Amino acid sequence: MSQVKVRRIRKEDAPQVSRIARAIDKAAPAIDFRRILDPGFRTSSEAGFVAEVEGKVVGYMIGTVSSGSFGLDKCAWIVLFGVDPKLMGQGIGKQLAEKVFEYYRKRKIKNVLTTVKWDSTDILSFFKTLGFDRSEFINLHKVLE
Repeated sequence: MSQVKVRRIRKEDAPQVSRIARAIDKAAPAIDFRRILDPGFRTSSEAGFVAEVEGKVVGYMIGTVSSGSFGLDKCAWIVLFGVDPKLMGQGIGKQLAEKVFEYYRKRKIKNVLTTVKWDSTDILSFFKTLGFDRSEFINLHKVLE
């Protein structure tokens, strides 16, 4: 595989990020990445990076900061993440995570959280290799009618 370049995410990356998200989970609801990646909707506390190979986006990771949430002073959340299924297992996700961690370290944020479905063993395993473990939080869910 050619060299991987990790850079800040841009609005123009939306179609390629959408392509990756659909390739990972065809049944997932469509996400409007154009809106998410629009600089007018982003805040300075958001970390968004893409991985490129030969100018093509092959992965993405987006995080945001939450302040004063449930007893934590400031914490970052990894909210969106994906790697082209054809290139999984080649270290692209790790490179993206390292860039996100570096971004938050510079901002003095120590706690990084994410949510993983309990039966998504592949992504759970990935986050464990990055040093994530169970937190003191339990995710709760309610369906509004």
